[in-house]
Amino acid sequence: QVQLVESGGGSVQPGGSLRLSCAASGRTFSSYTMGWFRQVPGKERMFVAAISGSSESTYYARSVKGRFTISRDNAKNTVALQMGSLKPEDTAVYYCAATFDDGLGSLVGRYDYWGQGTQVTVSS
Repeated sequence: QVQLVESGGGSVQPGGSLRLSCAASGRTFSSYTMGWFRQVPGKERMFVAAISGSSESTYYARSVKGRFTISRDNAKNTVALQMGSLKPEDTAVYYCAATFDDGLGSLVGRYDYWGQGTQVTVSS
């Protein structure tokens, strides 16, 4: 019912910035809570940020709070993750995800739809 496609990944130096975008299909996009997750080889997929359907609420992992900003444009069916002050430990494949459930849960299992992921590499 919902298709998600991430873009904007790439390589950046520590302290730099990068903006990820996720384009979604679906005529009821604004009804979905959207989230960003990240994963590195050998580790579990981890929550990064979430935003409610009409942007009333946002939630961030402690590790990125103050550095990353999640936003959405319901007219364009997109959600973005603006990443600043990037650190090597931010290196991961980043995924956007969607759920019709209310709330800003951080559990992978609460999200029903996932994009393919986009690689972010932070190195000097």
